[in-house]
Amino acid sequence: MPELGVSATAKSEATCRIDVWLWRARFFKTRSLAAAAIDAGRIRLTRHDAAPSRLDKASRTVRPGDSLVFVLAGRVHLIRVRAVGERRGPPVEARTLYEGLDDKTASAIDNQAPSLTNTPAPAGASPPSLTPVPPRVTR
Repeated sequence: MPELGVSATAKSEATCRIDVWLWRARFFKTRSLAAAAIDAGRIRLTRHDAAPSRLDKASRTVRPGDSLVFVLAGRVHLIRVRAVGERRGPPVEARTLYEGLDDKTASAIDNQAPSLTNTPAPAGASPPSLTPVPPRVTR
């Protein structure tokens, strides 16, 4: 028997599919891109008092209070879900769906990972794209 005064949509508002939420929060341009990142195991979810787990299906749910860790465009994102939202709104509205976690934590993770762009090249070495190509021999 359904509870009086509580609609079915009110019960489901507390959770949302992870691919839909990532799309609503504007981390991905399409739900398909979000689902592909999830299927590839590039998104980690931490629930209250639980160990982090790598998401394996786009149908998994996210709820307020959950933390997500993922990399987009070479940048580590550590966020906490604040709301699930009802639609994909403008960027200002999307930013209300999450909060960035401590910037010190994010920079600590960035400092631990080796950076390919800041690594100096050996003396006298040229980038691979600029190496001279030997001329073709025509007969």
